[in-house]
Amino acid sequence: MKAHYPLLIIGAGPAGLSAAIVAAEHGLDVAVIDDQAAPGGQIYRAIESISPERIKQLGGDYQRGHELVAQFRASSAEYHPHTSVWSLNDRQEIGILTQDQTRIITADHVLLANGAMERPIPFKGWTLPGVMNAGAGQVMFKQAGIIPEDGVVMAGSGPLLLLLAWQYLHAGVKIRALLDTSPYNNLLRALPHLPRALMAHHYITRGLHYQNMIKLAGVPIIKGVSRLSAHGDNKLEKISYRRHGKTHEIETDLLLVHFGVVPQTHLSRAAGCRHSWDNNQQCLRPQLDEWGATSQPGLFIAGDNAGIGGARTAEHAGRLAAFQVLFQQGIIDQAQRDREANKDRKWMRDDLHIRPFLEKLFRHPWGLLAKTDDDTIVCRCEEITAGQIRAEFQHGHEASNQVKFITRSGMGPCQGRQCMLAVAHILANESNQPMHDDAFYKVRPPVTPLTLGQLASLYPEEQE
Repeated sequence: MKAHYPLLIIGAGPAGLSAAIVAAEHGLDVAVIDDQAAPGGQIYRAIESISPERIKQLGGDYQRGHELVAQFRASSAEYHPHTSVWSLNDRQEIGILTQDQTRIITADHVLLANGAMERPIPFKGWTLPGVMNAGAGQVMFKQAGIIPEDGVVMAGSGPLLLLLAWQYLHAGVKIRALLDTSPYNNLLRALPHLPRALMAHHYITRGLHYQNMIKLAGVPIIKGVSRLSAHGDNKLEKISYRRHGKTHEIETDLLLVHFGVVPQTHLSRAAGCRHSWDNNQQCLRPQLDEWGATSQPGLFIAGDNAGIGGARTAEHAGRLAAFQVLFQQGIIDQAQRDREANKDRKWMRDDLHIRPFLEKLFRHPWGLLAKTDDDTIVCRCEEITAGQIRAEFQHGHEASNQVKFITRSGMGPCQGRQCMLAVAHILANESNQPMHDDAFYKVRPPVTPLTLGQLASLYPEEQE
């Protein structure tokens, strides 16, 4: 790997691959670094090595990744897998870890395309063995063909839950129940956005198809679920939930939960980019211009880490960012940039017509986000409960970073990824204030764990 690049792309999902293809086609020296073993990101994970049978089970959207990855492989873009980023600053200095060695490299332009993560929502028993994120279940299915042997209960809300249930049924998995935590009145809130959503009707058609296939397979789809809890002695044995004022139980040793996805913002916040609270997507997202440029010169963001839009939108956003980088590098002029970007701009606009409808349909109730029981663990790494967070608020520590300092919540291996949103919501609820831009932990390097030995490898000449 070189010490400097005109364009460095972090992440090899749809946005990163599309940007790299465009940049390389125009002769720009570009490198893509990725912590996975092969390109594709989460959505197209293992696309090059998967069997035809499993591709059929995963569906047509997954198959689309074949062409994108093939174009990337055929381009002149460098690809560096098994490479993680632990630092990024406002001078485009990037701290990387590869082959157990740390390095600092630089770039004229950096494109963050590291995608989204599943929204963590703590509930009673969510740390029990046997409770997993649905995304993890899908990753195991894509990468290794691992599926539940003795059946599964699925709970939460969002399109991924329906997709994974449909994929599991094709693979012969028994789904005991699908529990929908979306409030009933979400549909009424979403209906005004339906006419616009029909302009991207293929998403609605596909979702209805998945739902109908799940129903025809005899899977109970239980709507209006609240108070989801997992129970067991050292491992999951059963789950319980409330519906229509009654408590119900289901015996299971595997629960897959999903509450939508949120942008990964650790690197962009570490670099000092401005972010704002998006009340529609219920998440923190970076402030960007029409090309994906952040408040930090030379730093761009594209894909779901810019705001949730899906794989197709990510492709277009990656291409738009690449066109702007090529313009700023003097490789194309403004007229050529605008001409080549015109189709992507239109396609991305059309693709995003569905988002307001989905955001209302799958919106989480405030109680689920902010009114976690006191004895529920919120910070898994440091085993800090919601009650401890509330107690610190009562002691006068009203900001997330104050609570972090006192309790160590957010200081574990995940660096706050699993507890940041929950702590911010709890504190907002206690103070009776809406969510705001400064309600979250500060982020400092390293944003991923490093050993002292790995950090010391930055200075191999030093002996002490």
